[in-house]
Amino acid sequence: MISPKIEKALNQQVILEAESSQIYLAMASWAEVEGLNGIAEFLYTHSDEERVHMLKLLKFINERGGHGIVPTLKAPPHKYKGIRELFQEVLDHEIHVSDEINKMVDVCLKEKDYTTHNFLQWYVSEQIEEEALARKIMDKLKLIGDDRAGMYIFDRDITSLDGGQGPGKNGNK
Repeated sequence: MISPKIEKALNQQVILEAESSQIYLAMASWAEVEGLNGIAEFLYTHSDEERVHMLKLLKFINERGGHGIVPTLKAPPHKYKGIRELFQEVLDHEIHVSDEINKMVDVCLKEKDYTTHNFLQWYVSEQIEEEALARKIMDKLKLIGDDRAGMYIFDRDITSLDGGQGPGKNGNK
């Protein structure tokens, strides 16, 4: 049986994963409207992955005797200043998600809930991958600078930066 404290922490993470999915969905829509189809495809995939992360948490809470709560979400921004700013926001958001997962791991250790601690290790590994990918993208954007041809190639090739498999490429969803 899951403790109320752990259940609350996991449901907070459900909210964060759902928000992540919505944020990346809004970013994808913006990119698509701007004619950045590669970036849009990348972000649509990223949005789907975040939803999978949310569902995995929700089901885990329920399987452990708790109640996974489907959150109400506020609308994310729908306009962005540019590609670099958008991906800096992605990186900042992934760092925030990592921090929150680490806090949950800490709560599990304090509560001596080793089952949930074990479950969360997948999220810890996933965040390492997601932060690394966001940093890799930011590095590419710095290299490109204001080169429009470089940005065209970046948009065309972005899905290959992670091996074309999208976030969560380690095979675990």
